[in-house]
Amino acid sequence: MKISKRAQDVPASATIAVTARAKELKAQGVDVVGFGAGEPDFDTPDYIKDAAIEALKAGKTKYTPAAGIIELRTAIAAKLKNENGLTYSPDQIIVNMGGKHSVYEAMQAVLDPGDEVILPAPYWVTYPETIKLAGAAAKIIETDRANSYKITPAQVEDVITEKTAMLVINSPNNPGGFTYTPQELKAIAKVLEGTKVAVLADEIYEKLVYGDTKFVSFASLSADAYNRTLTLNGFSKAFSMTGWRLGYAAGPLEVIKAMGRLQDHMTSNVVTFGQYAAIAALGEPAADSIERMRAEFERRGQYMAERLNSMPGVECPEPTGAFYCFPDVSSHYGRTINGAKIAGSMDFAKALLEQAKVALVPGLPFGCNDNVRLSFACSLEQIRKGLDRLEKWLGR
Repeated sequence: MKISKRAQDVPASATIAVTARAKELKAQGVDVVGFGAGEPDFDTPDYIKDAAIEALKAGKTKYTPAAGIIELRTAIAAKLKNENGLTYSPDQIIVNMGGKHSVYEAMQAVLDPGDEVILPAPYWVTYPETIKLAGAAAKIIETDRANSYKITPAQVEDVITEKTAMLVINSPNNPGGFTYTPQELKAIAKVLEGTKVAVLADEIYEKLVYGDTKFVSFASLSADAYNRTLTLNGFSKAFSMTGWRLGYAAGPLEVIKAMGRLQDHMTSNVVTFGQYAAIAALGEPAADSIERMRAEFERRGQYMAERLNSMPGVECPEPTGAFYCFPDVSSHYGRTINGAKIAGSMDFAKALLEQAKVALVPGLPFGCNDNVRLSFACSLEQIRKGLDRLEKWLGR
């Protein structure tokens, strides 16, 4: 059967591919340390699971409005107002099948063929593919370690053209583990004033920030920022609900309505009883469970960054958000380790997995071939074991 060019042009996710290979080796009895996972290793809190069970028992198993039940959208609106300083009506909110669905729908609703999207590197692997599927083109902004891989206002100003339709801001960042300060975001927002550039603000890691890092929603910076921003968030990271597939978007009414029309024909509503669990997730017990997880991630991230920076030829900024370290390992390119020629991040990751049984994600699919991504969403014991293996492997 013929495969469409559109489908042929979309590569498999690099993060999923690494995780799949690691699982394949584990199934063969191989002791693999996996740093590829983009999900918390904590279980979904019981109070959330209990709410889903109660919803099932109460018969909450039928269709709902495609955009989500009004109770959940009202709860999300209250969350955004109380925690993010953003005032949205429930009609300005749509509940999607996870964060990837939110990104895809947002780009389908806003972008046209020929549009350009400013995409800072490093970027989440899904962004360039969803841009491509919307018929638009990604305009990559290269960043460097000296600025913690963050773009500057001058860089944004330099690439804006008449074709520019959107800027993607992901803070805290996957894969970089960095977070934009309020001052940095304000400066970027100022550059956009007077333009027609929409902002897709992916804030899925907002609860996972470390040290004295202050998170701020892009849309809260000014009235102008509010009017041009689609705020994307969800339940996967902060509530350890990756498999529940619950994301959401909030923004200008006409864009949310357009996303809703698309969703009518794509998926209809997200799982009905899961929506009631999401309402519970936003309730009273949330702060304690989130803080326990956040504090443990902070401890792990500090340890991982210290260990990586102690290794010859490895340079790693300490993460300020999310649960990733993104070290520069390019000083090892050009080496041959145990017969494997290391020419870039893909070779580095492949050789490390096959020879030392440590799974991490190459930086090339994130737009940064000098780097690799290690997730610290695993136990400290596993982190120690994996870093010991990495250090020994680099010393060969």
